[in-house]
Amino acid sequence: MRNNSPQKTPMPEQSADSRRSNFDEVPLGYTEELAIAEASRCIQCKNGPCVSGCPVEIDIPRFIAKIAEGDFDGAVRVMKEKNLLPAVCGRVCPQEEQCEKVCVLGKRFEPVAIGRLERFVADWEFAKGGEPVIKLPPKTGKRVAIVGSGPAGLTVAGDLIQMGHSATIFEALHEPGGVLVYGIPEFRLPKTIVAREVDYLKKLGVEIVTNFVVGRTKTVDELLEEFDAVFLGTGAGLPWFMFLPGENSKGIYSANEYLTRSNLMKAYRFPEYDTPIVRGERVATIGGGNVAMDAARTAVRLGAKESIIIYRRSREEMPARNEEIEHALEEGVQFQFLTNPVAYHADPEGWVKEIECIRMELGEPDASGRRRPVEIAGSNYRIPIDVAVVAIGNSPNPLISQTTPGLKTTRRGTIEVDQTTGRTTKKGVFAGGDIVTGAATVILAMGAGRIAARSIDKFLETGIW
Repeated sequence: MRNNSPQKTPMPEQSADSRRSNFDEVPLGYTEELAIAEASRCIQCKNGPCVSGCPVEIDIPRFIAKIAEGDFDGAVRVMKEKNLLPAVCGRVCPQEEQCEKVCVLGKRFEPVAIGRLERFVADWEFAKGGEPVIKLPPKTGKRVAIVGSGPAGLTVAGDLIQMGHSATIFEALHEPGGVLVYGIPEFRLPKTIVAREVDYLKKLGVEIVTNFVVGRTKTVDELLEEFDAVFLGTGAGLPWFMFLPGENSKGIYSANEYLTRSNLMKAYRFPEYDTPIVRGERVATIGGGNVAMDAARTAVRLGAKESIIIYRRSREEMPARNEEIEHALEEGVQFQFLTNPVAYHADPEGWVKEIECIRMELGEPDASGRRRPVEIAGSNYRIPIDVAVVAIGNSPNPLISQTTPGLKTTRRGTIEVDQTTGRTTKKGVFAGGDIVTGAATVILAMGAGRIAARSIDKFLETGIW
C-alpha cells in the first residue's frame, strides 16, 4: 500500500546537545520499516525524471520499488548496476539539487527522500555482510592507471573493472578516499563507510597503491610506459586565501589543513594520534559552502565556545546544503551574513586575536547568478577570535600539470578536457572531477568518472584518439 504522506519520512538523528561533544554521525539512518514507508511514497511515474537528474544514472524508480516490496537485496542489485559507492552518495550528495529536485511528487509535496533510501540500501547490505554481487567479464589484458582515489578515481576504477580492464589507483596520501577522508568530517561521513566502499572495490580486483605522488614518485609519462591509459582525478587540493593584512598570523588555517588534521589525521583524538590542532575558544570560518559548514561544526566539536561563519552574502545566496546550514544552527554556530574580512590583527607573539570585517550590501547579480556583494564604506568593525579557518575555495595542485608535457590547462589551473569524453590534450590521458571543474560535489565528480571510463574503454578497444 502506498504511503500518501505529503512529507518525507523523518530520519532519526542525534540531538544537537549530544552531537556538539562527539564526532559520531548525526543522522542515524532508516529502519526497514521507515525505509518501506518512505519508498511507498514513490508514485512510480512513467518518465522517471529523477533518473535524468542523477549524474551516475541510477534507475531510481526501480530500486525504490524493490525497497517498497521489502526486497532489499534486489534494491542493492539495482543500485550497484550504476553506483558502487551508495553509502557515500546517500550521505553527502546534494540530492535536493539533483534527483529529488525533479521528483514529480515534489511539485505539490516534499519529494521522495531518494538519498536517505540510497543510504539505507547500502547500510542494509553491509549489515548483512554484503559481498560483491557483480559478475565480472573476462579480462581484456588492458591496464589503466588512475591518479587519485577520490570519488572520480574510485568510480573510474569500478567501471573499468566491470568492463574487464585492470585498474590500479595511485594515491598520494596514506589512506585511500581523497576528499571523502580528508575533507568531509566524521560526523557527516564516517571513515568506516569510506573504507568499506573502498574494500568493496578491492574485492572486485581494483589495486590501490598509497603514498605514491604522481609527478614526484613517477610522472604521468612514466605511467604511460607501463599502462595503456591514465586517468587524472587528483581533485582540487590547493587552498585559496584572500591575501589580507595579517593573514600569515599564527592560528589561521586553510580549510584543507584544518579539516585534514581533524579528519584524516584524527587531531581531535590528540595525543592518541600525534597530530595537534589549535583548539580555539572563538573560531571564525570564512565562507558559505559545505566546507565552511564542516569547519565551523568541527570547531564546535573541538570545544569552541563560539563558532562563527562569516559570509559576504545573505543566507539565500549560500551554496551550502540547507541540511548542513540547519545542523550548524542547531549546534550553535553563529552566522555573520553580509560581512567580509578585510584584515587580521595579532598579539605581540604573532597569534591572531581579531578579525576586522566590513559590512556588505547586495548589488546586481554577477556571473554566478547571485547578487554581487558591495562594501558599505566606513562600516568596519572587529570580532575577537583566536582561530580562523579560510574556506573560500580551492584549485588543483599544479604538480601534475607542471610535470606533464602536452597537458593543457585553463587559466584557473584546471585541466582542459573534452567534456563529452574526458579526453585531455595528451594522448592516452583522461581527467575528471575537481581537477577539471574546480571544487564541486562528490556526485558530479563521480559522473565525470563514469563519462571518462566509457571513453577509456572505447580508446582501449580502438586505439583511436
